[in-house]
Amino acid sequence: MVTMTLETLRDSRRPLAVLVSGGLDSAVLLCEAAQHRPWVQPIYIRAGTCWEQTELLQLQRFLSAVRSERIRPLIELHVPVDDLYGTHWSLTGEDIPADDTPDEAVYLPGRNLLLLGKALIWCHLHDIPDLALAPLAANPFPDASPAFFALMQEVVNRAVSGRIRIIWPYLRLSKADVIRRGQNYPLEYTLSCMRPGPLGTHCGRCNKCAERRRAFVQAGVADPTTYDA
Repeated sequence: MVTMTLETLRDSRRPLAVLVSGGLDSAVLLCEAAQHRPWVQPIYIRAGTCWEQTELLQLQRFLSAVRSERIRPLIELHVPVDDLYGTHWSLTGEDIPADDTPDEAVYLPGRNLLLLGKALIWCHLHDIPDLALAPLAANPFPDASPAFFALMQEVVNRAVSGRIRIIWPYLRLSKADVIRRGQNYPLEYTLSCMRPGPLGTHCGRCNKCAERRRAFVQAGVADPTTYDA
């Protein structure tokens, strides 16, 4: 069964893999998991997006800053989508959804289907029983629902005769909630931008930058982010 409460992180017997993107939510999830699991394996999946290099740079900075014996070295997997997405804005960097667009504007078709398929099989092959990811309560996309995760878990486990669990602990949290939980972590080394500068600055004009700014205000936490605009 797909498990979706914060209590699922508290298991001192089972190692855990976390799908990390370099963003706020998965970074905080990784650190929280490391407090409760014997060890945690971060997994980053390269898809070829236009912000990928900067995202990975920020993720590596974050991991260096929170270095822990319980957090294993980052694993990178590759799921290129250029043959699927073609000239999609996420690959070309053209017509990036602006700061006044709705959440639905940033939908990447089948993203969780693609990421989870490879990550779950990797966990199965490396004897990691749980895989966590960090969609939030407001996520509007069809591949970020409890029903989807339950079906995805069942299909992959049936395909490999496995027993991997998908864990989604932040189901009931907002981004502001996550920021409050993670305010003592180095959140300046996380990325929530689709058009970042090469050194990790945020453009300040895209949909994700606007979401990040609002969340820090709502959380009542000082925003450590450097915005270009």
